[in-house]
Amino acid sequence: MLKNVAALLLDEVHPFELGVLCEVFGLDRSDEGLPVHDFAVVSAEGPVLQTHAGFTISTPHGLDRLEEADLVAVPAGSHFMDRKYPKEVLDALRRAVDRGARVLSVCSGAYVLGAAGLLDGRRCTTHWRHAAELARRFPRAVVEPDVLYVDEGPVITSAGTAAGIDACLHLVRQAHGPDVANAIARRMVVPPHRDGGQAQYIKRPLPRTACDTVGGTLAWMERHLDQEMTVERLAAQAHMSPRTFARRFQQETGTTPYRWLLRQRVLLAQHLLETSDETMDVIAGRTGFGNAAALRHQFVKSLGTTPNSYRRTFRGPTPVSEAA
Repeated sequence: MLKNVAALLLDEVHPFELGVLCEVFGLDRSDEGLPVHDFAVVSAEGPVLQTHAGFTISTPHGLDRLEEADLVAVPAGSHFMDRKYPKEVLDALRRAVDRGARVLSVCSGAYVLGAAGLLDGRRCTTHWRHAAELARRFPRAVVEPDVLYVDEGPVITSAGTAAGIDACLHLVRQAHGPDVANAIARRMVVPPHRDGGQAQYIKRPLPRTACDTVGGTLAWMERHLDQEMTVERLAAQAHMSPRTFARRFQQETGTTPYRWLLRQRVLLAQHLLETSDETMDVIAGRTGFGNAAALRHQFVKSLGTTPNSYRRTFRGPTPVSEAA
């Protein structure tokens, strides 16, 4: 059941993430035949809260409102990684789970769930910028830094910003069916479904600052991504034996030559998809994947989406020229 929803706010809440919860669960769409949720904004720290955008939010609802909620949702806030949370807030979250309610975090709201012990032994996620710190602070949590959201029993965690929409629609789809979720998505003008396992769009060039002996080879590899490369060829470029080169490469980059090369090729493919109208075969050739099928396979494996979908997301449809 998903009828009663409460958004739990702390000081310096982020308005966008709160707005996601209000838009999905707080609007009356009964005129379209859609279910209406009993939605409330709950303050954990007094009737007036600061947002990180400089304005305040006032609500009459206190923590007692959580006791009747089917879903307690915690949006992101500033300094959630550093602060301590009121004991009564953490106790209320634990009681919600104990009585069978679900809890949802959006972005850094995961830190609140972690402080309540609700991430212990569970898979979870947050915005990729906060994932390493989440794992450090809550070592019993199983943090998945790349995914859009994770549904782990009664605890649902989502990544940054728009991934919160995906997690909310996922919950609506579970409770009310795909037709309802799709109708809400159409009203919001967002994709009706992005799977939780889809990768966050993260550009992560691997560090080169400590590459004392293979730095020159890395630069050469970047300039020749379209060429076939073997450890033997790279070792010769670096004037080392293949065994020594492989060991030094791992020590200085933290990964293998193959994985480093694959990541750079995917990054170049992302750039070309975002900035050019080249065909998939041309992009495959320029990035060293050889053909469109191989490009698609490695792109999906790395990012969880196809090259065409990625291009549509970041460039939109190609404009049609008017006839002369």
